[in-house]
Amino acid sequence: MAENMTEDEVRDKAREILGLNSVGGGVVIAGVGQLTTFNQLGFKGRLDKPDGWYLPSTKTDTAVVLETKASKISLGAPQVKELLKNIRIMNAKYEHVVGILYNGESTRVFKNGEEYKEKGSEKLHNIAYYTALFNVDHIDKQRIYELTARINNCLHFEFGIRNLYHRMIFTACALVAKRYDALMVSGMDYSEFHNAILNCLNKELLRDKHQNQKLSLLADVFSEIRMNLNVNSEDEKEQEHVKDLISNFIDWVTEISDCLNSDAWRGEDVMGIFFNEFNRYKKKSESGQVFTPEHITDFIYRILEVNQDDRVLDATCGSGGFLVKAMANMIDEAGGVNTEKAREIKQNQLFGIEFDREIYALACANMLIHKDGKTNLEQLDARSEEAGKWIGRQNITKVLMNPPYEKKYGCMDIVENVLDSVPPHTSCAFILPDKKLEKTGKKQMARIFEHHRLRKVVKLPEDLFFGIGMTTSIFVFETGVPQSGHEFFTCWMKDDGLETVKNKGRHDVHDRWPEIERYWIDVVSKQSGDDTCVWESPDECLSYQVPVKPFEISEEDFRKTAMDYLMYKKGIDAKAFSGQLFDRIMYSATIDGDEDNVIISLRKR
Repeated sequence: MAENMTEDEVRDKAREILGLNSVGGGVVIAGVGQLTTFNQLGFKGRLDKPDGWYLPSTKTDTAVVLETKASKISLGAPQVKELLKNIRIMNAKYEHVVGILYNGESTRVFKNGEEYKEKGSEKLHNIAYYTALFNVDHIDKQRIYELTARINNCLHFEFGIRNLYHRMIFTACALVAKRYDALMVSGMDYSEFHNAILNCLNKELLRDKHQNQKLSLLADVFSEIRMNLNVNSEDEKEQEHVKDLISNFIDWVTEISDCLNSDAWRGEDVMGIFFNEFNRYKKKSESGQVFTPEHITDFIYRILEVNQDDRVLDATCGSGGFLVKAMANMIDEAGGVNTEKAREIKQNQLFGIEFDREIYALACANMLIHKDGKTNLEQLDARSEEAGKWIGRQNITKVLMNPPYEKKYGCMDIVENVLDSVPPHTSCAFILPDKKLEKTGKKQMARIFEHHRLRKVVKLPEDLFFGIGMTTSIFVFETGVPQSGHEFFTCWMKDDGLETVKNKGRHDVHDRWPEIERYWIDVVSKQSGDDTCVWESPDECLSYQVPVKPFEISEEDFRKTAMDYLMYKKGIDAKAFSGQLFDRIMYSATIDGDEDNVIISLRKR
């Protein structure tokens, strides 16, 4: 609480939080005070005195003006009026001005003359939060799909990188390099291009290797990627061709990187598009992973009611889709990527385990692109005691997972180890085949139910995992609470609104998913509201039970069956008889009638 703070104390606190410091060379003039007038700041003839200012030399950039009050003064209409006057003064030079009203405890924010009331705006943040408020918050997802397809085809057919994960890792490492401003420009030969990426990886990984030695694996895997492109040819035409390919690749990666680095659009979802588009080329890996569609990772995040203070685990994290989605949503709730809370989320609230060496490298690259969170990834067997102990040290509050399904990869052993290793009353969501629990050994399920309770089962659309022929459900457990015969809630999301697009996988082409998601979040939260909602006993089943259609027979079907039986009893060949009857009707009958009736007349022989 900011009790009994004077205006001077509030102003000093605001300067520290905002980071109102001028940038050398006149790039930005920034500061706080009581004596500086707008006239002295370049607004000729205006003698009003702002409490704080941020004035970029580029007038198309966003300017910021601060108005502070003592903590005992509420931020009401008179204070807003004063701030809006200062905004209008700055609008004379800047099209985009953010005004901040602050009393050490409460904050009100205005974009030009309109109050801004989005999530996080009630707290005071670093200046970068406010300078990003006018950024365009839209990105062309279809363009990302197109770029990713071009990158994949170029690496596959031109560079000759046959392994899908190698193509993904190669691209992700290039994105890491762009994220950290590695020199990648058109006209580079392959050696220059490759070394620019590798040098950047080694430099950035070095900063975190003291916390996690396994991060060096990313650079090792990148170095091992082989291609069939003749990069050492002495033929000038071949050399120019290679340079053109590299230039195109750099252009495509740069465009995706620009989306990733957009504060307003938060970038994380761009990575979701990027990985999901790559993953459609291979639905299931050699290690048993089935990658989760992005809209389902978001749905699970929401039905588990994850929030910005949770500590999230995915113990079979693959390329990091669940963690990236959790990061994006948690940061959005916290007020954006430029908040102090966002840095805390990235660094200390996301935890992942991946066993496969190359996919672990891919997850490292994915998190590196976001500059934090990468040190909380471990390459471990999620079934092992070592993994269990590691999980136990992280104080996990929510689990979101899509483990490998096959028994040979230890699917239920992973589930059990995770349930046993997180604190009591932790909500854990697992995507599993519909009948997975029922096919698990009775001893193991008894052991699980002795300590943990199955709360909900949400059957997912049957064509969700396009091309792999497997139907799945979300199984939600609460740890540390025995089942003790308690019923669990089930429902069936029959349709997610996505459609299969030729050669492009499943997409929300008609923008139906947001409304469908809202509907099913409400159903799962209330545990009612849809015809498919059923409560089941664990003694009878461990999955959603698809209703069996009641037996029905039409009068026509009954007559046919009866007639077939009579002909069989009399030794009549039903097929031959049908053929003869058809010929008589077609070629010997007189057909008459009206709109409602058809009359067929046969002559006597």
